[in-house]
Amino acid sequence: MKHPRLREALDLLERAGDRRTREGYARYGIVAPKALGVPMAKIQTIAKRLGKDHALALALWETQWYEARLLCAFVGDADLLTAAQMERWTRDFDNWGVCDTLCFKLYDRSPHAWKKLAPWARRKDEFVRRAAFALLASLALHDKAAKDTAFVEALPLIEKAAADERNFVKKGVSWALRSVGRRNAALRARSVTLAQRLAACEDSAPRWIGRDALRELTR
Repeated sequence: MKHPRLREALDLLERAGDRRTREGYARYGIVAPKALGVPMAKIQTIAKRLGKDHALALALWETQWYEARLLCAFVGDADLLTAAQMERWTRDFDNWGVCDTLCFKLYDRSPHAWKKLAPWARRKDEFVRRAAFALLASLALHDKAAKDTAFVEALPLIEKAAADERNFVKKGVSWALRSVGRRNAALRARSVTLAQRLAACEDSAPRWIGRDALRELTR
């Protein structure tokens, strides 16, 4: 997809990139075949310069550059983001950096966000499943209008996915459980009960998630 400002955006990213940042991605478990090495602070500065431009976000995504896809989270418009676009982008997730940034900075503002949780939680793709729980964590932190019942109904998704041994899924599930538990006392009580049940499991993944959540929720 061509956009009159795409070259400008890519030039800004290229000038802001550096080898040290690019080589440091691997230390954080980020695999990005096409990367420029732009720190997040500089990506946010570039986003402020460009402003909201959803068509530009669509064009940036198609470049497949890691930092261009991060930039989408800031220049994209959640009100213009369609359910089909969310699905296409999420299928492209290949590392937790893009997954979490899109969920935390764009997806959770979308009117389609809540409808994506259950379908993505059932998917086998590692980063699609992680997206379900990164999105749930982001909604717990940012959606002030959401009622407790929405989060209570999401707890079974957490319990079922807790059996997934994959590292990025496991950490995403823990993040979601801890974030739901931080919303208020009632949800904390429910989250602690679930965490205790998971911590008592014989299998390592749910046991790790339960213990990780309990360390934070019972301080």
